[in-house]
Amino acid sequence: MNPPTDTATPLAFITGASSGIGQALAARFARAGHRLALVARRSEELQAWAQAQGWGEDRCCVYRADVADTESIVAAGRACLARQGVPDVVIANAGISVGMDTAERDDLDVMARTFATNNLGMAATFHPFVAPMRERGRGALVGIASVAAIRGLPGHGAYCASKAAVVSYCESLRGELRASGVAVVTLLPGYVDTPLTRENRYRMPFLMTPAAFADQAFSAIEARASYRVIPWQMGVVAKLLRALPNAWFDRVLAGRPRKHRQGEGRA
Repeated sequence: MNPPTDTATPLAFITGASSGIGQALAARFARAGHRLALVARRSEELQAWAQAQGWGEDRCCVYRADVADTESIVAAGRACLARQGVPDVVIANAGISVGMDTAERDDLDVMARTFATNNLGMAATFHPFVAPMRERGRGALVGIASVAAIRGLPGHGAYCASKAAVVSYCESLRGELRASGVAVVTLLPGYVDTPLTRENRYRMPFLMTPAAFADQAFSAIEARASYRVIPWQMGVVAKLLRALPNAWFDRVLAGRPRKHRQGEGRA
């Protein structure tokens, strides 16, 4: 494969770009003039969407990968390096959210799959780019966590634990890369209107559109913010919840509807 020719125009590498937050982030970075490297399991749908935006291969390349498969996502990252060059921004956005009940044996497999996607998948997404970004002396690695990382919610054990792990992992990585010029940005979305949230059986305060989230996320990434809750109102709520004594917190959440387990439909 020929070496990349356009390295002057900034490049954004985004996983989970076939819908929701990932697709909105792709559109926002494109609007800012970035080239795009977009990754999804449903690469055909993603390719069709990219073509509908009028983006040619000089502007956008699509890679098929499953972030839960380490070799798959690492191969996609290496293909991007060979074809498009070193990204300026890498956004590990792909993730899953499924309710679980620890008393159910099948849900242990759900938890394993959640961690494989949300945690190991994030590290594998970043892996191909850490050394070339460090060598270049600049870039940003962006981890998409969630306000669900702040406190554990009943029925959300796998998701909350995985997103808390995202926050800790990104904090560790930020320390490792501190002197390299490579920034690590941790974003914690509140409720965003995506396929992941539409099945929720409870009220979702401060619900945002994906485009509104993408605008604020883009600003945080450009500012190289180390940690940002979006929207800020959810940040206030998260801090209040974190400050509640356990007994009060448990009382507040008593009777709250749980997230659907795998195979369950709408209530």
